[in-house]
Amino acid sequence: MSVPVLTFFNNKGGVGKTSLVFHLAWMLSEMGKRVVAIDLDPQANLTSAFLSEDDLEILWDPDDISQRNSTIYQCVRPLTEVGDILAPQTQRISSRLHLVPGDLGLAGFEDFLSREWPDALGSGSLYRPFRILSSFWQVAQMAAGQHGADIILADVGPNLGAINRSALIGTDHVVIPLAADLFSLQGLRNLGPTLQTWREDWKKRVDNWSTPAFALPAGSMEPVGYILMQHSERLSRPVKAYNKWADRIPLTYQQAVLGRRASLNSQPIDANRLAKLKHYRSLVPMAQEVRKPIFQLSTADGAIGSHSYAVRDARTDFEALAVAILERIGPVPETS
Repeated sequence: MSVPVLTFFNNKGGVGKTSLVFHLAWMLSEMGKRVVAIDLDPQANLTSAFLSEDDLEILWDPDDISQRNSTIYQCVRPLTEVGDILAPQTQRISSRLHLVPGDLGLAGFEDFLSREWPDALGSGSLYRPFRILSSFWQVAQMAAGQHGADIILADVGPNLGAINRSALIGTDHVVIPLAADLFSLQGLRNLGPTLQTWREDWKKRVDNWSTPAFALPAGSMEPVGYILMQHSERLSRPVKAYNKWADRIPLTYQQAVLGRRASLNSQPIDANRLAKLKHYRSLVPMAQEVRKPIFQLSTADGAIGSHSYAVRDARTDFEALAVAILERIGPVPETS
C-alpha cells in the first residue's frame, strides 16, 4: 500500500504556499505523524526554508559523489540517460520529519517529461515513459518507506507545466492556498479544469498499460479544500478589498474545482474553506533566521511581549488546520 501524498498547489505565486507546507510538515510531525516533505519546485524554496546556506552548498556540490542522490533531481537524472531512479538520501529535520530536497537543476527535466507524455499512449514498450512520468511519486514512496512515513507533503511551483503535471499525477489529495485577490480567483478558474484534464488523461494512460511492470500512482488529485492566506485585518475585520474577493471564492471553488453548478445569486455554505490564516508578519523574519516554524519561537529567539501571544495563536491556528486536513483525507495512522 502506498503512502498518501498531499500536494499544495496554485498556479498563482506569492500566496505563502511554501511557508504553509513548511509549517504543516512541522505541525503534523509534532502531532505524532511521520512526515516526508518533498520539494518539487525547481526554485527549491522549501529546501532553503529547512536547510542553511552551508548545507545547501554541500547538497548542490556537483563534484561531491557522496551527494549523487541527495536531491529530487539527482534521483531522477539517471532516467535522462540509460539509468533508473535512485533511492533518495533524505535530510533529517527531526525524528519524525525528513526532507527530499529540491534542486534548481530540476527545471531541465521538464523536456523529458513533456516528450514522454504522448508516448505513454503508444503501442510500443511503455516501461520508459511510465517510469519517467511517475518518477516523482516513485522517489517520494521510496523516501516514505525508508522512514516509515504516514504522509507525504509536496510543494510545487506556481505553474501548469509538465513538472507539475507529473507531480499531480502522483498526488492523492490537493489543497489550494489562495489570497483574496483577483489573481488568485483567476488562478482558481484555471486550476480546476486543469486538474480534471490531468486526472482523465492519466487514467487513459494507465488503462493503456494493461500489465504494468511496477506500481503506478492513481492520480486521484482529490480536492481537499482551500486555505485563505495572508489576510490583513483592521479592528478584527477584513478590509473592504479583501472582503470583495474573499466573498467570491466559495462559488468559484465550487464551479471550477468541484464542477458543481451554482447560481450567481446563491450564497453557498463555505464548507470547502479549511482555514483563514493570518500573515504573522512580525514573526516571519524571526522564524526564518532560526529556521523554525513560527509556533516554535521562544523568548531566546526574540519572541517576547506581544510576539509571545502571536506565537501561541500561530500554534492554535496551524494545529486546527492540520486536524481539519486529516479529517478530510481520512485517518492517517500514527506510527509508533
